[in-house]
Amino acid sequence: MKDSILREVTPLSKRDCFMIFSRVKQHFTFPIHVHTEFELNFIENGGGAKRVVGDSIEVIDDLELTLVTGSNLEHGWLDHKCSSKEIKEITIQFHGDLFNEELLQKNQFRTVKEMFEKAVYGVTFSKEAIMNIKERLYKLAQESQGAHSVLKLLGILYDLSLSPVRELSSRAFYEKEQRYDSRRIERAYNYMQANYNKEIRLSDVANVVGMTEVAFSRFIKQRTGRNFIDSLNDIRLGHAARMLIDTTHSVAEISIDCGFNNLSNFNRIFKKKKGCTPREFRENYKESKFFV
Repeated sequence: MKDSILREVTPLSKRDCFMIFSRVKQHFTFPIHVHTEFELNFIENGGGAKRVVGDSIEVIDDLELTLVTGSNLEHGWLDHKCSSKEIKEITIQFHGDLFNEELLQKNQFRTVKEMFEKAVYGVTFSKEAIMNIKERLYKLAQESQGAHSVLKLLGILYDLSLSPVRELSSRAFYEKEQRYDSRRIERAYNYMQANYNKEIRLSDVANVVGMTEVAFSRFIKQRTGRNFIDSLNDIRLGHAARMLIDTTHSVAEISIDCGFNNLSNFNRIFKKKKGCTPREFRENYKESKFFV
């Protein structure tokens, strides 16, 4: 299972409050993944699909809403027995400090704090709770209104925090996974994040964490399920995806700016990881995703 988990580097920047992505599709194609951002995922007409959150594997109904705040908790949705030709999905990703710690300590936000703490293990909501906020999610996905959109999201999260939730992944499973994310791994990823647009060799990262190349190569594979090259490419692709959405730079320029050695290599890796070419990604996401 570990080998199939993608460490996603989302296009969400520190300047954004949240990213919202809405689309109608026929299949669940994104692999099981982890990322540091909090994620609220809504699905309609997806009955029969399989939800994977940590060690929780369940078949979902036609209405699904799950919140994941665990930075290394793998999650994803698979086709399984879903035969719908019109699956509606709204994904909202936001930084964990959208509500800062001081705000969460206030009495009025106590329920939000408790919901986020439970969602470290993934939580799902009742059909009643989903029905209460469903139309607000659709409106939020259709209208980008700057600060007003942020306030609407905060209102949705607050109202959800007043509803009962059900934890998904077992605590023992998640805590074991957390131990994989050692300080050496964090140092390695921080170094790659800071230098993704430059040439990075295995020896460079191994030196940063104080290991030999052979030892570090084995170490990162054991701890993350991905080798050094795949880990570095995931980071570079995250930045490339953001540039494809945010800028008018050519694909060739983005390829160079994100540290890929040539355009054909960039196109090949991008299609393998994302399931489409960089140009197709730019077109497909242009109308369905926005940042606030």
